[in-house]
Amino acid sequence: MTTIPDFQRALAALAAGLLLAVPASAAADWTGSGELGLVFARGNSDTETVNAGFELRYEQDRWTNTLKSSYLRSENDGELDASRFLVSNNTLYDLTERSYLVGSARYDQDKFSSFEYQATAGLGYGYRILDGESHTLSVEAGPGVRFSEERDSGESETKLIARGALDYAWQISETAQLENALLVESGSSNTFVENALSLEVAINSAMSLKTGVAVRHNTDVAAGRDNTDVLSTVNLVYSFD
Repeated sequence: MTTIPDFQRALAALAAGLLLAVPASAAADWTGSGELGLVFARGNSDTETVNAGFELRYEQDRWTNTLKSSYLRSENDGELDASRFLVSNNTLYDLTERSYLVGSARYDQDKFSSFEYQATAGLGYGYRILDGESHTLSVEAGPGVRFSEERDSGESETKLIARGALDYAWQISETAQLENALLVESGSSNTFVENALSLEVAINSAMSLKTGVAVRHNTDVAAGRDNTDVLSTVNLVYSFD
């Protein structure tokens, strides 16, 4: 039986605490979405499977908190042969209209990769280069720490990292939006890079269709495993506010 690392318990407790800490009167400031669809995975695994995820976002005064979670499950002939679980939480505090401070936490358990799990926490500075109605672009950078466990050897390590992020969004029309999110977490033993590109087209006021391509790369992996995984997705999204 796989034990749940202390960091995962701590992150789950943090997410629960953030939800419970929001007063009932502020509930209207929450927005969110849930999605479900098909995933075609190419890389360390070559399967067709089901993907699900949700996002909750809270804004009040200078604070913005975004909690995300996703789960990927694959079965082959009734046997579970791949799964990925991700939960992340980003908290932003605006210094000015364009600049902000950011605190981030992320737990990633990916059976496609060379790691049993990778968990990171960091602090940084962010700046909104573009902040218009059609185009938004923000960059973030700062130090952090990564906890990880190698799948084959079972060895755990804790390393300091540098974290960088770039988020771009283009509101193409009233019903279509293109987004690209780049994340880099670089340490002495491994550099993790993820780029997620998606296009979302509204069906009505609550439902939309979302297609995406996510590329993940680890510089240091065990022998016999690929450095890069590519996920192509088609999801049905339900948004609420």
